[in-house]
Amino acid sequence: MANFAKSHVPQFSMDVYQNEYLPEGGREVNAIVTVTATGGGTVTPVHSAGRGPSAAVAIMVDCSGSMDYPPTKMRGARDATAAAIDSLRDGTHFAVIGGTHVAKEVYPGGGALATADATTREQAKQALRRLSAGGGTAIGTWLRLADRLLNSDDVTIRHGILLTDGRNEHESPEDLRATLDACAGRFTCDARGVGTDWEVKEVTGIASALLGTADIVADPAGLAADFTRMMETAMGKEVADVALRVWTPVGTAIRFVKQVAPTVEDLTDRRTESGPRAGDYPTGSWGDESRDYHLCVEVPAAGLGQEMLAARVSLVVPQPDGSVQNLGAQGLVRAVWTDDMTASTSINPQVAHYTGQAELAQAIQQGLDLRKAGDFDGATAKLGRAVQLASASGNADTAKLLAKVVDVVDAATGTVRLKTRVAEADEMTLETRSTKTVRVKK
Repeated sequence: MANFAKSHVPQFSMDVYQNEYLPEGGREVNAIVTVTATGGGTVTPVHSAGRGPSAAVAIMVDCSGSMDYPPTKMRGARDATAAAIDSLRDGTHFAVIGGTHVAKEVYPGGGALATADATTREQAKQALRRLSAGGGTAIGTWLRLADRLLNSDDVTIRHGILLTDGRNEHESPEDLRATLDACAGRFTCDARGVGTDWEVKEVTGIASALLGTADIVADPAGLAADFTRMMETAMGKEVADVALRVWTPVGTAIRFVKQVAPTVEDLTDRRTESGPRAGDYPTGSWGDESRDYHLCVEVPAAGLGQEMLAARVSLVVPQPDGSVQNLGAQGLVRAVWTDDMTASTSINPQVAHYTGQAELAQAIQQGLDLRKAGDFDGATAKLGRAVQLASASGNADTAKLLAKVVDVVDAATGTVRLKTRVAEADEMTLETRSTKTVRVKK
């Protein structure tokens, strides 16, 4: 039962990695921005009352009829939720939601949140024992109830944990998308699929929209450990609603902004304007951690020897009154035009690495889609390229997952054969974890 007591807010720092040199006429500037939060507090596992930021957590448990097939799924979900409740820090506000084609408050009920202590944790676990499976699946209703509950209290961190075992068959994709749009920025949410009867793109789409993590738990026996890890991570969050603010001068245009570690997440379309020539890109909640972002800026062409500031990156937390809290970290992206061919043609190792990791994620997703569509030649080519990229970049975890879907003849050249028989869990694991990246080897 580990809960991390935190004593103070982390300090943020920012490092920029780029090759700032462009050839004559060059217009594209790439940079990797590493953001690190450190010193967020102790690592002593305790139940700590009144320490650290105020937090609210809603756990959404699938209770549809399919959770009884096999019965280990419902049992695993109950055990996992109990383990997550045990990992709540004292003073954390929380609720448990049972999800079918409607959402029900399992605990505490009455449209409220409970405050975690020994008594409420025990009461919540008693309430879990009454959970039973029956009904359909409408995940949007679960998320909307979580949103109402999480925003009923004035807290710093709002987080959801969602578990499903099936497809979202009792509402339209448009309804779910509208719910995700409504909830985005109001709380973060981790999503998990248990078994192999759920839709990977639904679960990863929920986590992506709500800036959380997604994963598969193929065996229900693994749920308790996974839920405990998720809750401990949630309890370690210190600062919510952090945005990457990017300012660019007149004449420049942002091509894209992507998170590239620990996972690939395209933030380009999530920009909100924040004053003249500046925009904010949401990054969610932070504890003690480090993440990498790839920024690509198009600059106006300039003459040899000229230089310019292509972008200024900072970290802010927008406030309800329209003001912002500046977190103090800043990075500068520069452009310098030169006729030194060696300088202007060398690619920064960080930029090259993460360009490859983004291509790796895309190749896996395209390869699996082609395989499902029956285009085996296309699938072989894409998954072969994925094997080549995983091997070259040292992404051993992804290489192992790929080896369960293809027979690798030569990793260096990406020569592979599709396996004739692939376990559904292996294919779903590869798809779910395809966006996980490794950092540059120092």
